[in-house]
Amino acid sequence: MADAAVELTKPPKEEPVFAVNTSRGFTSWLQEHKASLAVTTYQVGKLLFFGVKPDGKLWVFNRNIGRCLGLAIAGKDLWVTADTQIFKLVDALEPGQKNTGENDAFYVPQMSYFTGDLDAHDLAVDGGGSLVFVNTLFNCLATVSPSHSFAPLWRPSFISRLAAEDRCHLNGVAMRDGKPAYVTATAMSDTFDGWRDQRQAGGIVIDVASNEIIARNLSMPHSPRWHRGRLWLHNSGTGEFGSIDLQSGRFEPLCFCPGYLRGLSFIGNHAVVGMSKPRDNRTFSGLVLDREMSRRRIEPRCGLYIVDLASGDIVHSLTIEGVVSELYDCAVIPGKLQPAALGPASPEVKRMISMAPH
Repeated sequence: MADAAVELTKPPKEEPVFAVNTSRGFTSWLQEHKASLAVTTYQVGKLLFFGVKPDGKLWVFNRNIGRCLGLAIAGKDLWVTADTQIFKLVDALEPGQKNTGENDAFYVPQMSYFTGDLDAHDLAVDGGGSLVFVNTLFNCLATVSPSHSFAPLWRPSFISRLAAEDRCHLNGVAMRDGKPAYVTATAMSDTFDGWRDQRQAGGIVIDVASNEIIARNLSMPHSPRWHRGRLWLHNSGTGEFGSIDLQSGRFEPLCFCPGYLRGLSFIGNHAVVGMSKPRDNRTFSGLVLDREMSRRRIEPRCGLYIVDLASGDIVHSLTIEGVVSELYDCAVIPGKLQPAALGPASPEVKRMISMAPH
């Protein structure tokens, strides 16, 4: 049962273009943990924020960022991919300060790197403050460069050379102790687009340091994350969220979610799990996920589930209806309840001028 609903746009005599519904107590849960959530949807090119207004109601905010996928929050910085760029937005507010809109975080574009269309997926910031991203087109981990589209950092041992061929669909990176530690790929393939023929059970997890495959037989895995001594990820093709036993390499599902899973973040002992409605095309069709939802007699959903890591129970939900049916990444913004941002193409950017201390 939902206790909060937001409709941003509703044309006359038509279904809402964008509507958000939450479970009872969702906003109270965010307030309790003093956090809000950032989400990307490349499908419509938007960065979304979900938080809590001063009156306790749901706060929803969005800005246009074309084909945004990966998202990373590091202190005051928010990094996000776009179709041909990676943007760095910086919170312009000082601690305790609010702007005229009562926002307690206000992210302003301050830097961008032109990468070209690398199909950049997951983003992360290492212990030294450098950006690391998954360069899916070139099957490698990379960082930004002031003079080139990217600088390669690492590639799987089975990838014979760097080529713009999306051979294995490398998509996710997990950081551990400030370094890239694990990556996910849809298949162990070294041929152009070869991963598409191995969607059912070709998925792998690779240890970056040793370049060894530590888990196999996954179905389109995404969003690996290291949290409290465990490697968590989505077995997206089966709709399962769980963890990898690093000794046996076995995937241990914690719960089933009715959607194609991408995006994972944590608040204490809870996971924030992103869900999308599978597209009606060859990439998403014929997966175990389809059969499982049919067996359970449930329709696919788009939104976020809050999962208790101890029990696997889904304790809260946020579902999205209308034009947005696919999400990619989600991130927790700690200590902020009502964040906002300026998009790179927002007219207000012209008047948003700040001066560094001197």
